[in-house]
Amino acid sequence: MKVFISADIEGTCGIASWAETERSTAMDYTPFQKQMTREVRAACDGALAAGADGLLVRDAHDSARNLEPAALPECARILRGWTGDPLSMMSGLDRDSYDAVLFTGYHAWASSGGNPLSHTMNLRNDYVTLNGVRMSEFLMNAYTAGYYGVPVAFLSGDRTLCDFARELIPGIVTVPVNEGLGGASLSIHPDAAVRAIREGAERAVRGAKDCAVPMPDRFEMAIRFREHQTAYSKSFYPGARLEDEKNVVFASGDWYEMLRFAHFVLCD
Repeated sequence: MKVFISADIEGTCGIASWAETERSTAMDYTPFQKQMTREVRAACDGALAAGADGLLVRDAHDSARNLEPAALPECARILRGWTGDPLSMMSGLDRDSYDAVLFTGYHAWASSGGNPLSHTMNLRNDYVTLNGVRMSEFLMNAYTAGYYGVPVAFLSGDRTLCDFARELIPGIVTVPVNEGLGGASLSIHPDAAVRAIREGAERAVRGAKDCAVPMPDRFEMAIRFREHQTAYSKSFYPGARLEDEKNVVFASGDWYEMLRFAHFVLCD
């Protein structure tokens, strides 16, 4: 069994400030870089205990150079840096190589109170909707897994996102490690998070076959930009339209076309 792990940081246990996510502020960042790595290692260990014989870890935060490779199992491969393809945080995933996807350190969507650092891909938008639902990076990446037919079996992060994930994929195993309280974060102990992630990932991989992602027949993404000038310039993407001064909308029945739109309009 081959397992793909996508790791973010804003849903890492205890995190509460942007400074704790940025390499340029080492005093704040380093403890949470280490905790991010511990949580990914825990997910790897759980997957291996469940019988996984191959792991690909996708470092998916900011520079994509956050995890400490030597702290991961020797059998794991790690994808660091940005490839530049539309899969973004899911680069390396394909239709034939993997049996389960796990997410660690993920966070609630832009404008959600579930995480003091809530956002969707960047800070240039107020929010993004997908088929009328506020879109998180988890939702976008879960649909990418669904596009390739790979079950999404596990998620760790803030409680709001975990609640949403269980509604989307009833069989998914979630480990909520944080809860947003305005500008603050209420978390469990970092060691407790590591134990829960390890146990949850093992359970998740064993039950991955029950975690298929339900894929809509058609998708419509609307991005509410913070600056009207940005919205105007992005509206020239082929097939996109400017709905009002700040909203750019694009629709397709092909999820990969949605990823291509997001790559050039939302994520660049």
